[in-house]
Amino acid sequence: MGDRIRVLLADDHPVVRRGLADLLGETGDMQVVGEASNGDEAVAAARAARPDVILLDLVMPRKDGLSAIAELAEACPGARILVLTSFSDDEKVFAAIKAGALGYLLKDSSPDELLAAVRRVRDGEATLHPRIALKVMRELSRPLPAGGNDPDALSDREAEVLGLVARGMSNHEIAKTLDISPRTTGKHVSNILLKLHLANRTQAALYALRKGGAG
Repeated sequence: MGDRIRVLLADDHPVVRRGLADLLGETGDMQVVGEASNGDEAVAAARAARPDVILLDLVMPRKDGLSAIAELAEACPGARILVLTSFSDDEKVFAAIKAGALGYLLKDSSPDELLAAVRRVRDGEATLHPRIALKVMRELSRPLPAGGNDPDALSDREAEVLGLVARGMSNHEIAKTLDISPRTTGKHVSNILLKLHLANRTQAALYALRKGGAG
């Protein structure tokens, strides 16, 4: 088995953190490398522990999770952020995704759903709670505003890759589908994010779906 997934827990309730730590510790492929009770502590812990995944509550004292997302991305660029919260209102959902969260789960998710989400987010795959996915679909049905990011900036190959990202494919799956190397696929994805001014694959998938890029 490869290295264990390093997880940082950021939640202001000690009982919640203890329960999550116990759950993750039982898997054998995950380890908790830090804990935080507010956004400031989360940024400091991420900088010190260099986690693979940050399990982040949105509502915390001093600095909430939503305000901390951009700082977390700067403090630990390699970490993937998985929001785990009780709140499913549109404002928080889309703000978290736009800020750079790769996944968004609600606290009524099952333990198996949470563990699967941690693994998927670590691998760079977007993960959304079913209720959040419904909100995303409603958002996708709205008309696109005038202007914004220019899809013509993409090459034909990048547009093709973007469509596959929107279908939820990993880089390895995209590479196999297009008969290119995973490294080349990763370069295409990076170029797509740069050209369209997007933060991560979740935003790219939402963008592609709204533009009709998923096919």
